Amino acid sequence: MTYLDIVNNTLRRLRESTVSDITETTYSTMVGDFVNDAKKLCEDSWDWSALRTDITVTTSSGTSSYSLTNSGESTKVLHALNDTKNWFMEYQTQKWFDDKYSIATPADGSPNYYTFDGLDSSDDTKVKLYPKPNATESVVFTVIKKPVALSAKTDTMAIPHTPVIHMAVALLARERGETGGTTAAEYYNLANKYLTDAIAFDASKHPEETIWYTP
Repeated sequence: MTYLDIVNNTLRRLRESTVSDITETTYSTMVGDFVNDAKKLCEDSWDWSALRTDITVTTSSGTSSYSLTNSGESTKVLHALNDTKNWFMEYQTQKWFDDKYSIATPADGSPNYYTFDGLDSSDDTKVKLYPKPNATESVVFTVIKKPVALSAKTDTMAIPHTPVIHMAVALLARERGETGGTTAAEYYNLANKYLTDAIAFDASKHPEETIWYTP
């Protein structure tokens, strides 16, 4: 479904007229904003398979900090693989890295630890590696990359649209204080059911992972 389809589906559920453009009316514009709010809530509720991507870092001798290009600032690393050495890398805290780089002289070699190192000038996530690389190697970070907000009416979402629509309806019902018919609380209960069902289905693709969303 496109952004416009989702907005119109939400409008119909609120007994409102549909539109041909997101910004056609003041109310449809607000619905578009709430759809994006609902989308973010749903995206943040689970490590969706559709949001997983691999970002490869190529190390260079003497450089310890690297950008995860095009990752954005809200990136979750699921795991990191030193593809050259064929081993998984382990996350360590910033304090652990401070001990290695600030208190002691850092060892050189093939990296097998990583930590987060702030953002670069493009607001992409940076990581720091240890030991400090002394050769060209490939490190593959499997991450959850959060999409940008929907903007154009033809934009589409990567995650299931059904829980997003129902969450948007719940948010809008609360915003306008609906008490007749289906209440905001009832809309939220329905939205959470659709979200939990969607997460359970997505989790079945990765049975080894046991993080569950609880509404």
